[in-house]
Amino acid sequence: MEKLNLPSYPFRIKSNEKHHLIFDEIRKKYIVLTPEEWVRQHFVRFLIDEKKYPTSLIAIEKQLTINNLKKRSDILVFNSDGSPDIIVECKAPKVKITQATFDQIARYNLKLEANYLIVTNGLQHYFCTLDHKNENYIFLKDIPSYK
Repeated sequence: MEKLNLPSYPFRIKSNEKHHLIFDEIRKKYIVLTPEEWVRQHFVRFLIDEKKYPTSLIAIEKQLTINNLKKRSDILVFNSDGSPDIIVECKAPKVKITQATFDQIARYNLKLEANYLIVTNGLQHYFCTLDHKNENYIFLKDIPSYK
C-alpha cells in the first residue's frame, strides 16, 4: 500500500484467497484492505495515537439517513456527551479532493451537526468547521486534541 502523509502504524494485515485484510481496532474485525480503507485505518490511528481521542468515542461507517437515502460516514467521533464532534470523509490516495467531497460531508453535517469536518485522501488533509451564519467553511490548520 501507498505511503501516506500520516505517521506509520503497525497494523495487523493478513491475506485470504481473494484479498488482503486489515484488522479494524474499532469494529474488532478484519476488513478488506482497499486504498480507502488504508487511509481510514491510518486516520483512525492518528486520532487515537496523536490526538488522544478514546476509541470508545469513535464509530466507523456509521449509518445515517439523508432525504430517505441511507449513507455512511467514514469516521465519526463523538463528544463525551454522545453528540457528534468530528466527521471524517476518507478517499483513496488517487482520488482528488474536490468541492463535491466537501459538499458530501456538509450534507452529512446537516444531519449530524458536528463541530469539525475533515476530508482526507491520506496525502492531503483539510480541517474545517462550518460557519452556519455565512454558509461557508472556516479552514483550520489542525484539529484540536481530545480534552
